[in-house]
Amino acid sequence: MTDKTYNWGIIGAGRISRKFVDGLKATRNGRAYAVAARDLAKAQEFAREKNMPVAYGSYEELAADPQVDAVYIGTVNTMHAPNTLLMLAHKKPVLCEKPFAMNRVEVDEMIAAAQRNKMFLMEAFWTNFLPSMNAVRQLIADGAIGDITYIRADLGFFRAYDPHIRTFNPEVGGSSVLDIGLYPIFLAVTLLGHPDHITAQAVTMPDGVDVTSSMFFKWRNGAVAQLFSSYCIQLDCEGVIYGSKGKITMHGRWHAPTRISITTDGHTYDCPVASVGNGYNYEAQEVMDCLDKGLLESPLLPLSESAKFMSLLEAVMRQF
Repeated sequence: MTDKTYNWGIIGAGRISRKFVDGLKATRNGRAYAVAARDLAKAQEFAREKNMPVAYGSYEELAADPQVDAVYIGTVNTMHAPNTLLMLAHKKPVLCEKPFAMNRVEVDEMIAAAQRNKMFLMEAFWTNFLPSMNAVRQLIADGAIGDITYIRADLGFFRAYDPHIRTFNPEVGGSSVLDIGLYPIFLAVTLLGHPDHITAQAVTMPDGVDVTSSMFFKWRNGAVAQLFSSYCIQLDCEGVIYGSKGKITMHGRWHAPTRISITTDGHTYDCPVASVGNGYNYEAQEVMDCLDKGLLESPLLPLSESAKFMSLLEAVMRQF
């Protein structure tokens, strides 16, 4: 690894960008350098709060800054593709928040732009890089619970319906599946690959936004997954992976668990997971490590997988 410090530019001054900047503090060589928002005052407030030296009132200004080494995009879902394309056109490596885009056409366009400009691009699926997820993958690879037969995972929180906030606003890509339901889906795909059959239903608002979703996936080998997301119900937010020899429980909130347990032969014991930072540091570090190596995509989350995942999300939502 090099000793290079990477100056990060942050696109969007909302809650998720704040989490990412806080995560950068736990990286080996990342620095929160500049933030851009469509409202300069909002960007300046963000910069003051996070002790960042530069604030811009437009995304174009940040894209043109030669001091920016990598860009994190934390804007609303519908802006992920255009913001990514802008940064790639200015030769900036990009880490774009999930969902990668609104559809497969946009994702394909983003990948093509990255390849055309020979720039790094990765989807910011932060949970994929957590030590807890690595521990679960290793347990399964070691045969700790045998062959996976069933996955049950849900995320659900109560939020009062308000069509004007991002979560429920279709104009900015509001959706329980695109916001939190993709976590259970990603877990199933990570452990079992893409399903051979899907069934999905949703409770939707009059404007078409799904607020509760239920998904059932099936694979040719007989494995199944029952997945759920909701902004109407406070759930346990637990993920359980059942195998032929036992089960692994990712305790709530399972997508970033502080506790993992394994049950075999009627006995349950905890699996220690060491973690630092708020979790967002791991995806940022992966980007910088890849850039150090001259890579244009991450071997831990290749662009082809993000494209296939977007197609799966579209297939789920078509059934709504």
